Amino acid sequence: MSPTRSGDSDRIDPAVWKIAAVAAGGAFMSQIDATVVNVSLSSLASDLHSTLGAIQWVTSGYLLALALTLPLNGWVVDRVGAKAVYVWCFVAFTISSAFCGLAWSAGSLIAFRVLQGMCGGLLAPMAQMMVARAAGKHMAQVIGVSALPVLLAPLLGPVLAGAILQFASWRWLFLVNLPVGVLAVTLAMMFLPNDKGEKVPRRLDLVGLALLSPGLVMFLYGADHLRERPGVPCVLAALVMFFLFWRWAVRKGDGALIDLRLLKDKAFFASITTMFMANGMNFAGQMLIPIFLIKECGRSPSTTGLLMAPLGVGMMCIFPWNGTLTKRFGAKRVAATGSLVALSGTLMFLYLAQHGLVIWLLILALFLRGVGSGGVGIPAISSAYAALPRKDIPMATAAMNIVQRLGGPTLTTTCATFLGWRLATATGPASLPGVFTAAFGLLCVLQAILCTATWRLSSVQRVRGETVTVVAPDPQKGA
Repeated sequence: MSPTRSGDSDRIDPAVWKIAAVAAGGAFMSQIDATVVNVSLSSLASDLHSTLGAIQWVTSGYLLALALTLPLNGWVVDRVGAKAVYVWCFVAFTISSAFCGLAWSAGSLIAFRVLQGMCGGLLAPMAQMMVARAAGKHMAQVIGVSALPVLLAPLLGPVLAGAILQFASWRWLFLVNLPVGVLAVTLAMMFLPNDKGEKVPRRLDLVGLALLSPGLVMFLYGADHLRERPGVPCVLAALVMFFLFWRWAVRKGDGALIDLRLLKDKAFFASITTMFMANGMNFAGQMLIPIFLIKECGRSPSTTGLLMAPLGVGMMCIFPWNGTLTKRFGAKRVAATGSLVALSGTLMFLYLAQHGLVIWLLILALFLRGVGSGGVGIPAISSAYAALPRKDIPMATAAMNIVQRLGGPTLTTTCATFLGWRLATATGPASLPGVFTAAFGLLCVLQAILCTATWRLSSVQRVRGETVTVVAPDPQKGA
C-alpha cells in the first residue's frame, strides 16, 4: 500500500473506480478459487477414489501455481501489455475451470487446477498494476479499497462452496466460473484502458526461474511424502536448488527473479514473514477446521460451509476500522493485537477437539480468528512499504506477492501432512479427539510464530525522504 496524506481529498474520477472494479473482479475470482474446494475435500477424495493426502493437492497445487507465475508478471506485461495479458489470462482461467468441472480422476483434477492456478496467478498482480496506473496520486486509496474483495475471498470461499454443495455436485464449484468469466472478459474489454504504447521488452531471468520454480514444487512434494521413498530425496534436491538460486540472485542483484537484497532490511523481512505466516495460517486453518467438523463432528459439507461463516463476518467487522486503528496506533500494534486475537480463537479449538462441538464456542472461535486475521493483512502491507525507499517499491511488490502466496501451500501442506500422519496412526473413532488436538496444537504454534513476527513491524512510512503516518483506506467511505 502506498502512503496517503490526510490533506489529499481530491475527488477520484469515476472511470478509475470502473477500472478498479473490473480489475478487482479478476483478482477476487483467482483468490476465491483457492479455497472454494476446501469444504469438499472429503467428497472429492471419495468420488475420485483418492486419499486425503493426495486430494489436498487440488488446493496446494493451485496455490503453488498461483505463486510461481507471479515472477513472470512484469516480463509478460512488457511484452504484451497489461490489458491483453489480463483478458487472455481470464479467458484461460475460465476454460481451465470448465476442465476442472469435467475432471475424471484426482490426477486430472490436480493437473487442471495447476493450469487454472497458473492463469489466476497473473490476475491479482495484473489487477494491482492496472489500478495503480489509473489511480495516480490516489493509488493508496483505490488499491486499498479494491484489495478488500481479494482479502475476503479466502473466507467467503467455504461459505460459497457450502451453498453450492447443498444443491449440486462438487463439479459446479468450477462450472459456476463459466458465466462469471464471460461477464468479466466483456467488462474488461469495455472498461480497461489500452496500454499497447507502454510495452518495453525486458529480459527474463530464466536461470532464476529454472532454479526457483522446480525447487518449490520438489520441496512441497517431498514434504508431503516424507514417509515414502521419494520424499527425502526431493526435499534435499529442493534445498540444493534453493541454495543455487540464492547464490545466483545475490550475484544478479536487481536483475534477479527476486532481489534478495531487500531482505537485508530487518523491517521488510519482518513484514514479509508476517504476510507469509498470516496467509499460511488462513489457508491451513480453512483446511483443518472443515475436516474437523466433517470427520469428528459428523457435519455435512453444506452445513460445514455455513458454520465457517463467522470467520468471514469477523474479518468484515474489522476492515472498516483498519484505517483508523493504523493511523492512531501504528501498523505494529494493530497487527500484533490482531495476531493475538487470532491466537485466542485458535486456542479454543483445542477445547472443541477434546470435548466435542459446542456451537456458540465454535462461532466465537471463528469470529475471533476472522477479526484477528483481518487486523494483520493491511498493517503488514503498510509496514512492508515503510521499510524501503520508493525506488525499491516495484520489486518489493513482486516479492511480497510471491512470499505471501507461498505461505498458503507451505503451511497447508505442513498441516495436512501432519494430520494425515496422525490419522494414519489412529486406532479408531475414539482416537480422533487426540488427532485433532495435536493438529490444532500445531496450528497454535504457527499462530504464536506469527505473533512474534508482528512485533518487529515498523509503524511509519517514508515517502521521498519524508516520514508520514500510514493511513489505510476506509471501505465504508469508498475511498
